[in-house]
Amino acid sequence: MNKKKAALNIPPTPRAGRSLEQSEARLAFFMLLPAFTIVAMVILFPVAANFWISFKSVGLGDLRPPSAVVREQVTQMPQAVGEELHLTYRMRNSSRTVPIQQVRIEASLPRGLSAVELPSGWVLREGLLQADLGRWEGGFSVDIPLRFRADHDFFTSPVDSRRPTSPETTVRARNPLLSLNFTLDNFRFVITAREFWRTLGVSFFYPFTGALGSILLGLFSAQLLNRSFRGQGLLRGLFLFPYVAPVIAVAFAWVFFLDPFSGTVNALALELGAFQEPISFLSERSYQISLFGIPLTVPLALVVVIFFDSWRYFPFAFLFILARFQAIPDQIYESADVDGAGPFRKFFSITLPQLRSVMATLFLLRFMWTFNKFDDIFLLTGGAAGTRTLPIQVYDNAFGRADIGAGSAASVILFALLALFMVVYFRTLREVDDE
Repeated sequence: MNKKKAALNIPPTPRAGRSLEQSEARLAFFMLLPAFTIVAMVILFPVAANFWISFKSVGLGDLRPPSAVVREQVTQMPQAVGEELHLTYRMRNSSRTVPIQQVRIEASLPRGLSAVELPSGWVLREGLLQADLGRWEGGFSVDIPLRFRADHDFFTSPVDSRRPTSPETTVRARNPLLSLNFTLDNFRFVITAREFWRTLGVSFFYPFTGALGSILLGLFSAQLLNRSFRGQGLLRGLFLFPYVAPVIAVAFAWVFFLDPFSGTVNALALELGAFQEPISFLSERSYQISLFGIPLTVPLALVVVIFFDSWRYFPFAFLFILARFQAIPDQIYESADVDGAGPFRKFFSITLPQLRSVMATLFLLRFMWTFNKFDDIFLLTGGAAGTRTLPIQVYDNAFGRADIGAGSAASVILFALLALFMVVYFRTLREVDDE
C-alpha cells in the first residue's frame, strides 16, 4: 500500500509536463483563432488588398469583372396583325481596356413573332433568339437592328412595350484585379503629379500646427479650470462640446459663419470697419496683410482649417492635461512658494516639466490622427484653395478620377508615413513609461 502511495506521489516526468504545456498552448491558440481571424479580415485583408491594387492599372469600374452590356430599344411597335416590330440592341463592353471572350446573347421572344431580318450568325429557334458574338475588345460597342413580324398571338399575350425580348448575355472575362500583371505607373503618376509635393508639404504642416494649436488651447483651458470655483463643472462640459459634437454639424456651422455674403464674421467685421470688403475665408488660397508695415502673404484657407482643427480637438488635450495637473503634488508648489517663486517661475520650472511626457504623447497622437484625417478638410474646403492633403488626394484619385489604382498608390504612401510615425510614437511611449 505504501508503495502505491509513493508511486502516486511521484512528480510527472519532463515529457509529461511538456505534453501538458503543448496541450494548453494548442487550446489557447484555438480559443484565440476567431479573434485572429476577425483581425485579419477587418484590418490585414484590406491593407493587403490595397497594396495589391496599387500595383495594377485599374479603374473604379474594373473592381467588377467586365461584362457585355445590352440595352434594348424599341423603334417601332406593331399595332395590327402583319405589322413589324423593330428593335435595336445597343451592345458594348463594360470595360474600356479589358477584352471579353465567348460573348453569347439569348432573348426570349413573345409569342406570335417571326423573324423578318436577322444579322448573320443570329438564330431563332422556338421563340429563343441566340447569337455567339465571339471576342470583344475593350471599349467595343455596336448597334444591332432586328425586325420581326407580329401575328394574332402577339396581341393576345402580355408584352412589355419597352423591353419585349429582355436579352441576357454570358461572357468569359479575365478579372484585372486577379491578374499577375504589375506596374509602377500608379506610383509614378502620384509622385510626378503637379501638386504632389505641395500636397505632401501641406500634409505635414497641417497636422503639425493643428496638433500644436490644440495642445496649447488644451493647456490654457486646463490651467484655467484646475482650480475650484462656482460653475466649474458647467464650463468643463462646455469645453467638451467641440469634440463630442458631430463633425458635419460644426463644420457647416463654420462654413455658415465664414460665408462671404451671409456669414456672421464678415457682417460684423464690415459693420465695425475691420474689413473693407467681404473675405472668402474658405476659398482664398492667399491673403495679403500688413504687420508693422511689413507686407505678408497668409495662406488664408489653410490657416482657417488649422484653427478649426485646433478648436475642435483641444478638449482631447484638455482632459489629459487636466488629469496630469491634478496628479502633481501640492507640496511641490508649497515649497516653491516658500522659496519665493512667482507664478511664471512655477509654471516653467514645475508645471511644464511635469506635463512634458503627457504633452509629447498627445502631440504624436494628434499628429498621426490629423495626418490621416479626411472629413474636416473635405467638409470645409473640399481640398481646394491650397488645403489638399494626402487623404484628399486618395479620394480624388480613386473616386474623382475613377482611378482606383492611383488612389491605392497614394494610400500606400500615406500608410508608409503613418507606419513611420507609429514607430516614433511607440519609442516615445516606451521612454515615457521608463520615466
